[in-house]
Amino acid sequence: MKILIVSDTHRKDENLKTVIAQEKPMDMLIHLGDAEGSEHFIPDWVNPECRMEMVLGNNDFFSMLDREREIELGVHRVLLTHGHYYGVSMGPEGLADEAKSRGCDVAMFGHTHKPFLAKVGGVTVLNPGSLSYPRQEGRRPSYMIATVDEAGDLSFQQRFL
Repeated sequence: MKILIVSDTHRKDENLKTVIAQEKPMDMLIHLGDAEGSEHFIPDWVNPECRMEMVLGNNDFFSMLDREREIELGVHRVLLTHGHYYGVSMGPEGLADEAKSRGCDVAMFGHTHKPFLAKVGGVTVLNPGSLSYPRQEGRRPSYMIATVDEAGDLSFQQRFL
């Protein structure tokens, strides 16, 4: 199973369209917030069988997306959130604690516009960065690809445009 993970596209969608075209076909697309209305169009850009999982960001003012979602990926339980309610700008520890309290062993977030992938308190915590307004050194637009193997295990690759 191939999963495209993005965040913080802020309706500046050309990079997202480029990544989708490069990575097709995908089994799932996860958007971790701040699509700013593009959530209505993204399903038209992916292959028809691609499952969509999107959550609300702090700039998604008029969106009806869920604030958070919990999903199963292989043998893993995953918390999807934009992250701003967990103080991710100050560090991932609060989010990792929340994920663990819900029985999740993976937490995905956005908000900081900086790629991140680490084990925090026994939880795999990741942020794909931003395709539109990257803030890490070098400021390269970024995303992640997750793969679920036949045993149900997850692996992650950070990618840049």
